Amino acid sequence: ANLTEGAGRSGKDRLYHWRIAYGSAREVDSHLRLLASLSAVDSERVDTVLDLFDEVRAMTWRLLHPKAARRVRAHAGGNCSAYAA
Repeated sequence: ANLTEGAGRSGKDRLYHWRIAYGSAREVDSHLRLLASLSAVDSERVDTVLDLFDEVRAMTWRLLHPKAARRVRAHAGGNCSAYAA
């Protein structure tokens, strides 16, 4: 929801919502890992979801750091889905 709200904003307000979205994705990641470690959820499914969340976090990071993301993609020949955080 914060990604969508941020997309409708501009300037610092947009970045604020995107930062919230990035932090929320990290929170969900830690919650899923905790649940998996307690065997409260299927760890195979958690792995699949964590892979998807990694992609979402990478996209969100690129929204927050467009200049750095361009440098990473240029260095990787344009085929980089990884992010640095």
